[in-house]
Amino acid sequence: MLLKPDTVQRGLVGTILSRFEAKGLKLVALKLRQFPRGHLEKHYEVHKARPFFDSLVSYMSSGPVVALALEGKDAIGVVRTMVGVTNSREAAPGTIRGDFGMSFSNNLVHASDGADTATFELGHWFGDAAEVCEWEPADLGWRYNIAEELA
Repeated sequence: MLLKPDTVQRGLVGTILSRFEAKGLKLVALKLRQFPRGHLEKHYEVHKARPFFDSLVSYMSSGPVVALALEGKDAIGVVRTMVGVTNSREAAPGTIRGDFGMSFSNNLVHASDGADTATFELGHWFGDAAEVCEWEPADLGWRYNIAEELA
């Protein structure tokens, strides 16, 4: 997922990241950069024909972005639920967009919408396998019922 320039500019990176950690998702990759326009165009290539493409890429290249990878059971669905709907004004209280956002366009975060998208995005943002850290949380048995949920 991505923490967009408005998240960085508003000083919400730690606040938002801590929500995912508190939920029990495992952080396996993280980088902060102002990414080149071409990199962002490739990320949003699926939207290239849409009228908002240029403004989206301009916004995303306007400042630093945090790219991160989270793991956990049903992580994609869990993250998307925590993020909330695209239009922050319509996002439910308790979601990231619902609690911190007021904009449709500057909506704080990007989250993969499915397994195929996540695979592409992980390779795009963390192309070197060494950038993804494989580890096991010491409290894994407290996050999940291992016998039932991780068997």
